[in-house]
Amino acid sequence: MADQHTENQETIKNIKDLIKDEKVAMLTTLSQEGRLMSRPMHTQEVQMDKGEVWFITKKDTDKYEDIKRNPAINLAYAGSSYVSISGNAEFVQDDHKKKDYWNKIIEKVLNASADDPNVVLVKVTPEIAEYWESGMSVKVVKEFVKKMTSSKSIDEGNNLKDTVHFNEH
Repeated sequence: MADQHTENQETIKNIKDLIKDEKVAMLTTLSQEGRLMSRPMHTQEVQMDKGEVWFITKKDTDKYEDIKRNPAINLAYAGSSYVSISGNAEFVQDDHKKKDYWNKIIEKVLNASADDPNVVLVKVTPEIAEYWESGMSVKVVKEFVKKMTSSKSIDEGNNLKDTVHFNEH
C-alpha cells in the first residue's frame, strides 16, 4: 500500500512536470445536447500537490453552462508529451486569486477586466490522469524498439505511459 502511494506521488509529480510549460489545455465538457465539446483554455496554475488546476472564463459562455449542468470534464495537454486529466470542475469567486492570475492577454481574450462580475475562476479537481511521454529522446526510441520486437502488446509494461488515481491513498 505504501508502495502504491509512493508510486502515485511520483506519477503526480511527473504529470505536473509534463504540463508545467504547456500553457494551453483542451477542456472537454458535455453539452446540453450530449455532445463532447473541447475548447482551448489557458492554464493559470497547476497545484497537483493540492489536486487543483486553475483557469479563468466568463459566465456567459457555453462552457460555463456545460460545467454548471455537469461538472465532469477532461483536460488534454499536448506538447513534448501528452497528458489527459479527467475530473470535476467548479466555479470559484476569489477576487484576490483572480487578480493574481490577471494579465493583459486575459484582458484581451475575455474582453473584460479583473473586476468584471462575469469573470469567474474554474478549479479542476483531477480524479484520474494518464500521460504518454513522446519526442525522439533516447528513452522513447529504446522503448519503441523494445515494443516492436516484443510479443507483448504496446500497453504491457510500457514505461512511457502511466496512470494515476488521485483519490487513492
